[in-house]
Amino acid sequence: MKKVIVVGAGLVGCFCARALSKYDIDITVLESNGDVCTGISKAGSGIVYVGYDSMPGTLKSRLCIDSCKDFAELCEILDVRYKKCGSLMVSYGKRADERLSKKLDHGRIGGIAGLRMIDREEATAMEPYLNPNISTALFSEETGTVNPWELCIAAYECAANNGVEFKFNESVCGIVREDEGFKVETNKDSYSADIVVNCAGIDSDKVRELCEKPQIRIVPTAADYLITDNSLSGYVNHIIFHEPEEKSKGLTIVPTVDGNLLIGATERQASAISTATAESGIGILKNLCSEIMPELPLNKIIRSYGCMRPNPYYVDEEGRLLEEKKSISELMLLEDNGLFSFIGVKTPGMTMAPELGRYLTEKVLGVLGDIRERSDFKPYRQGITRFKDLSDEERTSFVMKHPDYGKIICRCEQVSEGEIREAIRRGARTVEAVKRRTSAGMGRCQGSYCRQQIIKMLEEADERI
Repeated sequence: MKKVIVVGAGLVGCFCARALSKYDIDITVLESNGDVCTGISKAGSGIVYVGYDSMPGTLKSRLCIDSCKDFAELCEILDVRYKKCGSLMVSYGKRADERLSKKLDHGRIGGIAGLRMIDREEATAMEPYLNPNISTALFSEETGTVNPWELCIAAYECAANNGVEFKFNESVCGIVREDEGFKVETNKDSYSADIVVNCAGIDSDKVRELCEKPQIRIVPTAADYLITDNSLSGYVNHIIFHEPEEKSKGLTIVPTVDGNLLIGATERQASAISTATAESGIGILKNLCSEIMPELPLNKIIRSYGCMRPNPYYVDEEGRLLEEKKSISELMLLEDNGLFSFIGVKTPGMTMAPELGRYLTEKVLGVLGDIRERSDFKPYRQGITRFKDLSDEERTSFVMKHPDYGKIICRCEQVSEGEIREAIRRGARTVEAVKRRTSAGMGRCQGSYCRQQIIKMLEEADERI
């Protein structure tokens, strides 16, 4: 049986593994951290983009548009919460108006449905708390949002259910070409493979250069986000994009599937790989909120977080940036005789992830030759039942069958003991891993009430293993 190694268990890596698992291939995923979705993937905005931001005719544009069309169906198959809330991109001046008009043209060329320009009156009727001095707004009916953690974990569980082996806490430190295929060395073991798929996120350039000369390198930038508590659920109905008059990052406000508002994102130089926030970045976001949505109660902010974003640049064989020093905007997949590397996958990376998995699988099959498609592939995945989402009648019935769902551990997010134990049964080994699977600790108190109880359950699970 042919062997494929996937490096990295973020969104792209997990969806690549899932797509490959439809075929009669031995697949192993190597992840340097202790869980899936712990790198770039965990800190995105969760927006399912329709594709008008990308240049028409490019691979990025095509994959984004195709993926968005199928996203609701995919989320149903993987039992992932999805909210097609639509989006408003608002402008407050002539230059920004022109950029919105260009985006509308891009969308029409790409055949994107549900796009239209609206005036100030309609925009403020849709979003009453917006600054009313709007010049114009681009409305997108099909834009949606998901929880990136939930989506990535679903792809991971589906791939694992179809026989993909995931190896955590294994950092790739060597890739050697052999007569037929590769030998991949990690900090713990060595593996042979016919194909290596490099989805290592912020480190994808380093992984490729373990056996190839430099061609593209990542210069990471940092971003800051703010999160409100879910008492503001319904305060904003659509995803709000602010197109600034002067060229800059602008502001995005996302009504998440959990009921919070996600506010972001800044863009700043990163001196090191870090998820720390910058005081200056938080100030910028709060100032923009005051401009775009003046009545937004900033006292409802419960936390901030930072993340790293990859910016790929062409370099020479010595690794020096080429003179133009301009970040590559196109999607980059480098093919090096059986080594496939996605380097610097940027926004809309989460939206494209399912299509990237299918696209990469076609490339791999082209190299491996005639590979049988499995008749026993299981596309569906059942998520953890969420006590918070059950009706009163459903709760009564469910608790009778599952008594540990009757004890609430996280009061802020209404997460039950049963959900936490199920997350642990599925492989969560840390408080953060439980949080990613259940939302426990994501509420206003940020885990001050439930954290110790979760730690105790994790320790009990460790004792049984």
